[in-house]
Amino acid sequence: MLGRGWLQVISDFDDPAEESAVLRRIAEAARRPMTFSLLQREKVPWLWRFLLDRLEEANAAGTPISGQVMGRPIGLMLGFELSQNPFSSRPSWREAAALPFPRRLALLRDPGFRARLLVEPNADPAAAYRLNTWHMMFPLDDPPDYEPPPERSLAAMAAREGRNVEEIAYDLMLARDGRGIINRPIINYADGDLEAVREMVGHPHTLIGLGDGGAHVGLICDASATTSMLTHWTRDRRRGERLPLGFVLRRLSRDNALALGLKDRGAIAPGLRADLNLLDYNRFNVRLPELVYDLPTGGKRLLQRADGYVATLLAGQVTYCEGEPTAALSGRRTRG
Repeated sequence: MLGRGWLQVISDFDDPAEESAVLRRIAEAARRPMTFSLLQREKVPWLWRFLLDRLEEANAAGTPISGQVMGRPIGLMLGFELSQNPFSSRPSWREAAALPFPRRLALLRDPGFRARLLVEPNADPAAAYRLNTWHMMFPLDDPPDYEPPPERSLAAMAAREGRNVEEIAYDLMLARDGRGIINRPIINYADGDLEAVREMVGHPHTLIGLGDGGAHVGLICDASATTSMLTHWTRDRRRGERLPLGFVLRRLSRDNALALGLKDRGAIAPGLRADLNLLDYNRFNVRLPELVYDLPTGGKRLLQRADGYVATLLAGQVTYCEGEPTAALSGRRTRG
């Protein structure tokens, strides 16, 4: 409907100057707020700063455009049960991939198959960049660390232990009965830390959002991005400055609500809609991702649960209690 809503855009910004100018012209013509995905990309690690400058120029001229930021890296979850792993493009993997997981695990434990797979070259050279970038690949521990230091990389582990890095990767994924996970950050980790993310999160013309909501269900799991925004940035970060708890809570709630025009929520005050999360901060934690087979025809997807959500209230009704759904269905579609 004309004069309502907002515009949301995803662009790779292959031509940063031209594409950012086009988006600004569209926002000016539509006279509606616009937001676009703001990320640090490995191959153009400077691009996010360029785009922040364009956001400042647009807003100074009265055109409301914001960058939408995620507070942690977007990473590929690699494992023998998942959609991809470091050996996915090697010829022998086809034999394992065709098997149900219990039989695949038995094959993976066979010394002969292991030796053959480890020495094979990748059939797809492009996959080597994505799946064999060993200095940018990290074991995903429990609880997960989304800002791992360089010495936790598979390359560093192999150097310390004097082992072949492929063997390290194979053993990590074979752990936990073949359900071990290797994390390959592909977005927001070009510098090997989250300082760029901290600057993006703190900028006045950004919003905290994003996250893969289901497009890559066996490869990426951003379900806990909001939870880890709180745990990592306000309490657990060890590799740099933390953020105040009140600031992060406001960024996740009130700032997003106002940006969307939802003025009746995002704060606790008389007369506002009672959409609330009651959190136990001391036991607030993200768990390891887990794979479930509940899609049609037994398809798989990654889930990631969290501890410490005592209750979730929607319009004053408890819809979740200790992470489990209640029978309350108090939501409704919101327009405009």
